[in-house]
Amino acid sequence: MRLLVGLGNPGPSYAANRHNIGFMAVAAISHRHGFSAPKSRFDGSFQEGEIAGERVLALRPLTYMNDSGRAVAAASSFFKIDPADIIVIHDEIELVLGKIRVKRGGGAAGHNGLRSIDGAIGPDYWRVRMGVGHPGHPDLVRRHVLSDFSAEERPVVEKFCFAVADAMPLLLRDLLKAEPNGFLNKVNVTLNPPVRRPPKEKKVKGGEETGEDEKGDSDGNSKTS
Repeated sequence: MRLLVGLGNPGPSYAANRHNIGFMAVAAISHRHGFSAPKSRFDGSFQEGEIAGERVLALRPLTYMNDSGRAVAAASSFFKIDPADIIVIHDEIELVLGKIRVKRGGGAAGHNGLRSIDGAIGPDYWRVRMGVGHPGHPDLVRRHVLSDFSAEERPVVEKFCFAVADAMPLLLRDLLKAEPNGFLNKVNVTLNPPVRRPPKEKKVKGGEETGEDEKGDSDGNSKTS
């Protein structure tokens, strides 16, 4: 069993904020994998479902960001879930929009939601860090994360959350090995699909397609002069 937590602030005035990308991602995951309808439990919005055959509980704390730990502690205590089986999705200003990192443990790095969770259950949980970009100066960080994504950014955010939701089965598998590379690669490929190169044109010789190129003939033999 896993507890999946998306961080954000409650209420319509915060709904499109950069700080709420954790809420957005968990909503996308719940929708993509057919979770139950949201219920009010554990000081948050709570849903249940399965991903790749594993029971997953989804929680969006409604305590405001700075007190997120209270909701996480209540849910994890009730279901007896260890921190190692808790995944917290949150905004990360040190990554540009569309970039993502996963790690277990570590410091809060100034994130009040993580600081609250650290204080409630300790730091030994998984963090999925979704990039929202940096404003360029520390004094502008608070205003930046509490501002809405721009009209140009919103389609990217929607695709970003969809990519995370679609790759969740890989994340659950990868975390068993503590190597989230499969998840990270799938998210990256979804956001940045490889460009298909057009096939090489066949040369025409004597009115017929020979298939030879500059390095050899159609039988793969080297050309000589």
